[in-house]
Amino acid sequence: MIKDTFASVETAMSVPRWRSLLFVPAHVPRFVETAHKRGADGIILDLEDSVPQDQKREARRQLSGSVAKVGHKGASVLVRVNRGLRALATDLDAAVMEGVDALVLPKTESAEWVSEIANAVSDLERERNLAPGHIRFLAQIETPAALQRLAGIASAHPRMVAMALGPEDFCAAVGGVPGSDLLLTPNLAVLFAAGAAGLLPLGFVGSIGEFSDTHTLREAAAYARRLGFAGALAIHPTQVAVFNEAFTPSAQELEWAHRVVAAENDAAASGLSAFSLDGKMVDPPVVRRAHYILALDSNN
Repeated sequence: MIKDTFASVETAMSVPRWRSLLFVPAHVPRFVETAHKRGADGIILDLEDSVPQDQKREARRQLSGSVAKVGHKGASVLVRVNRGLRALATDLDAAVMEGVDALVLPKTESAEWVSEIANAVSDLERERNLAPGHIRFLAQIETPAALQRLAGIASAHPRMVAMALGPEDFCAAVGGVPGSDLLLTPNLAVLFAAGAAGLLPLGFVGSIGEFSDTHTLREAAAYARRLGFAGALAIHPTQVAVFNEAFTPSAQELEWAHRVVAAENDAAASGLSAFSLDGKMVDPPVVRRAHYILALDSNN
């Protein structure tokens, strides 16, 4: 059973269904060519950390073709841009195009920064006759300073659609080692800020670099689902199947949700807003959770 992270079922259905977002270095053709076969809900073409400085120009040059390749089977296409002003401007010029669904903004630290990028994207959309507002933002929270401004970041602009903690960068910023004791609190802060703003909360309590130990990864993803996260970012294809399974309602959850909704209808006919099911009290918050689970299933 998962928590009702979003303010309403309508909000949950208005955001993308991203159980898994797979990073792909945009400068490596063989990774780009096979990305659509990995089963991820979205592919992040990375122009930032995974691309060496001397290969960023080529990655941008190839971006149009890469977008078409990774998205041709229906996966969402995202592009992670760089943080520095000069590189960011060049990235936006390359990435604002038809076929790109969202930009991943690394090291996001303020609402003002998000707004500045949004204004630049709007200008490019107008110049290129693209649908205004189509390109959304996923903000990565990677510094302690950003934690103090999460509410403002989450509500900075209508383009904001998701938030995620960058565990490796965050731990490096505080001089710590990625682990549950250090990462639980910032992950929860991101979860709560995203939920309050109606954004998709992405992440799990652990290092994103752990991909070989699938048992530990599966436990971490299941824990994240119980906390209320809706999906996670992956840096290796083996993580995709784990995340897709963990963030998909199980048959037992769906059966429970259907029974709750059926019982709700019976109770409403009798003028009741709270009722008993399987020896437990069911009230409106529990009913909302049931509807949320069913909404997740309908978006698979």
